[in-house]
Amino acid sequence: MTRKNTQSRPAYLQAYEVIRDRILNGEIPGGTKIVEEKLATELGFSRTPIRDSLRQLAHEGLIVNKKVVQPSEKDLIDLFEVRSLLEGASAKSAATYLAEEDLQSLSECIRMGKEGSFEEIMEANERFHEIIVQASGNALMIDTIDRMKSIIYLFRKTVVLNKRPRLIDEHEEIYEAIKARDTERAQQLMEAHLQADLDFCLRILRSSSQR
Repeated sequence: MTRKNTQSRPAYLQAYEVIRDRILNGEIPGGTKIVEEKLATELGFSRTPIRDSLRQLAHEGLIVNKKVVQPSEKDLIDLFEVRSLLEGASAKSAATYLAEEDLQSLSECIRMGKEGSFEEIMEANERFHEIIVQASGNALMIDTIDRMKSIIYLFRKTVVLNKRPRLIDEHEEIYEAIKARDTERAQQLMEAHLQADLDFCLRILRSSSQR
């Protein structure tokens, strides 16, 4: 997730971004107990912005019961079930309503996914899905996915780092279906794409738990 210039930003947003990025980058591992006083001292913030940032991170699911989340298999399956429902419907809408300039942006995301650095691929992957979700025009669906964004990032990182087969090929197939205005195929391909992500992440999770 792209860091923003923190100058003139409220202290709680600055604290939120620092803590979020440390969690997402693995500097604060899953299962770590979060202590307000310790974070305030380490990061140089007062406890109020730290408390507010932790509240936001809990809202996004990165902190559960004052510990950094360690998603279980059920958490993973539940997350992808929601994503499949929402993003599948969004892909169907995109095949009907997506503007030409957004189609060009999807194409650029695919190009970057094939040629970019790790960070560029991560950003292109996030942007690809974001454009399609926005096409739904449904504020509640968009907000639901937005609140899941940090958790989604963790699993996106898993599929990119571990080079899931056909990841970008599937993006290209979804793009072609949207471009062709084939609503049913766009929805089916998005659902199949997310199912492949889920299956891959579950294999990684199960492999890690057996070590």
